Amino acid sequence: MGDYQLKVTIDQDSGFCFGVVYAIDMAEEILAEDGYLYCLGDIVHNDEEVERLKAKGLKIIEHGDLKDLANEKVLIRAHGEAPDTYRIALENNITLIDASCPVVLKLQNRIKTSFDANEKILIFGKHGHAEVVGLQGQTNDEALVFQDIAELDNVELPHNITLYSQTTKSMEKFYHIKDQLLERGYDLKANDTICRQVSNRDQDLPKFANKFDKIVFVSGKKSSNGKVLFEVCRKHNPNTFFISSISELQSTMFSPGDSVGIAGATSTPMWLMQQVKEELEKY
Repeated sequence: MGDYQLKVTIDQDSGFCFGVVYAIDMAEEILAEDGYLYCLGDIVHNDEEVERLKAKGLKIIEHGDLKDLANEKVLIRAHGEAPDTYRIALENNITLIDASCPVVLKLQNRIKTSFDANEKILIFGKHGHAEVVGLQGQTNDEALVFQDIAELDNVELPHNITLYSQTTKSMEKFYHIKDQLLERGYDLKANDTICRQVSNRDQDLPKFANKFDKIVFVSGKKSSNGKVLFEVCRKHNPNTFFISSISELQSTMFSPGDSVGIAGATSTPMWLMQQVKEELEKY
């Protein structure tokens, strides 16, 4: 590869948020005791981390599998679950190990309270995303989910609406949507429910991205938060590359002597960013 001598730095604010740390610690504890554990959906939107835990006995199941399971332990990941999941678990004598993130649980409660008060609820979030499915479940699936304001263009909405956001959405986009809905003349209750650990990264990343010739952004392709943070990096440093594993690194991305910053999503394990750093230092 030639002698590139890249200067590589990992962003110390990147990596798992506390909700993910909490869920993974919980899983590892039970895996050490029982040797296996069921988890509803991918524990984290990062294939490398999922593989690491599968090797320790984590078994990923889908919602459809839940009704055929009985007398077992099942982990609920940080994204949270809809009320339906708790109901099935009760019927099948399944012990739920609930690692729902406290920020998500609080949001679920707020949405349920709004719904019980007969408010018309809009959720700014990714269609079909695990967290969003859990949020919508609080409203009997009646809340309207949209990921882009254009989706609301031809929709008949009541005059009074209540807006919530998936916790990992872009703050900039949320406030833009809020302004647009107000401009359209709605009587709007807007609730900024974006996790501060996520939004703080939105604010700190530009500083990090500006310091280096190149940025390598490490994230699973399924991570919503990864998409948001990658865009933040790229906006402030056009020489930003998105990779999910070290196999996607190419020497053509770099020039000799480049300073390289490595950043990641709230679902990116530190060991993976460490691996990327070691790989780049071989160049």
